[in-house]
Amino acid sequence: MNKVTHKTAVLALLSSLLIMQASAQAPTSPGPAAPAGASTKGVELKGKVPVNPQTLRVQLPKPQEAVLKNGLRVSLLEDHKLPTFSMQLYFNGGGLADPADKRGVAMVTASQLREGTKQRSSREIAEQLATLGAALSSTAGPASGESVVSVTGLSDNVEQTLAIASDVIRNPTFPASELDKFRARFLAQLQIQRANPGFQAQEQFMRAIYGEHPGALVVPSEAVIKGLTSADLAAFHAARYRPNNAFLIAHGDITLKELVAKLEHHFGDWAKADLSKVSLPPPKGPEKARVLLVDRPGSVQTSLWIGSLGIERNSDDYFAMLVMNHILGGGPASRLFMNLREDKGYTYGVYSSFTGTTFPGVVVASTDVRTAVTEGAMHELDFELQRIANEPVTERELTNARRALIGRFALSLDSPLSLMGNLATQKIYKLPADYWDTYPQRVEAITPADIQRVAKKYYDRGQLQIIAVGDAKQVGKVLEKYGAVEPATPM
Repeated sequence: MNKVTHKTAVLALLSSLLIMQASAQAPTSPGPAAPAGASTKGVELKGKVPVNPQTLRVQLPKPQEAVLKNGLRVSLLEDHKLPTFSMQLYFNGGGLADPADKRGVAMVTASQLREGTKQRSSREIAEQLATLGAALSSTAGPASGESVVSVTGLSDNVEQTLAIASDVIRNPTFPASELDKFRARFLAQLQIQRANPGFQAQEQFMRAIYGEHPGALVVPSEAVIKGLTSADLAAFHAARYRPNNAFLIAHGDITLKELVAKLEHHFGDWAKADLSKVSLPPPKGPEKARVLLVDRPGSVQTSLWIGSLGIERNSDDYFAMLVMNHILGGGPASRLFMNLREDKGYTYGVYSSFTGTTFPGVVVASTDVRTAVTEGAMHELDFELQRIANEPVTERELTNARRALIGRFALSLDSPLSLMGNLATQKIYKLPADYWDTYPQRVEAITPADIQRVAKKYYDRGQLQIIAVGDAKQVGKVLEKYGAVEPATPM
């Protein structure tokens, strides 16, 4: 599919959705204005039109593929609209590949990758990239499956940019002085984060869901960060940063022939390695519902997180979860937002979300409320979680959710980063070749019964973990209505 056809398909999809949105919001007849401060509960949009089946058809650009002699797999989304390029190199081995006694080494290795090589100091790397109009970053989460290196720059400077990127990726030295600086920054930042009740709630929630599984880690422990050495980072790099343990996705103003030639020049003699398989038992999830309280004496607010174990990214329940989550707490028009913020005025924001990678993620609804309204907020959170599980959503809610999700998808198709991210997701989780082409149809196919089924399954009251961070003297009795309250173990 050429770029003109792709652009036309995207514009047609978006245009149709915008027309439907305008139609849905147009009043059928004038009427009196609602009084200031009136509740928006029960408001219904009129004049909606159904989603046109033609709107749901879009064919995304297919990548050109190649494999270097050393096993590095390459995918290119060729696009000559702008004189730029982007590349992302994915290594199988994020935090999930960390040794059990060094949970966090993948994250720190990625953070220190560009802090010095055998040929260049940290400062020289930064200055040379800036001179070329290029950027290089690397990330890995403590519970991620991959370590990712991202490179962007001008297509005229691909050769010089790849020379620096190759040096950074292949020859980092992890200077002890730079690691010491990182350690000091990290530990100082961690103190600030753990003073935030929302962050405390998140850490406690993830531990309640995952226990000792590495999925529990929001950040590595202080002990691990204090104990890591340059030798630890070098060992992880040597084991996981290998061409036969990676794939590269590129987008931009370059042909596959040119790209492969340049990659062979800069990465072709990069040696393969025998790789140890990353193998972890699946998380067990909570055995029973629990209520955990972190006491913050005198706190003027309560942070609430309620949820349970969810799905893997390639689950058959993904699209039902996507639509269900949007209706429940996916944005300002969601049930949670309209109830707790717009109708009750308990909070500035309340949301639900779900995650999932190679292991089951979480489903969670969360908010921060004034201490005085903790009881009301808990009642409404519980009410909405049970309502979406026990009652079919309305056709209006379902239509609006489909329209919003498909529209958001349409807008993302002109973003190179989104296209590259979609391709990476497809590769990592082994999704079907037509997965993104059929995304709108999959969203449109979700029914009220699908939503009710996944809500009942994943927001099962018998498995819910309720985490509260607030003043125990003021909110403890409130929480007892939802189960025996246990003091949370300090992190």
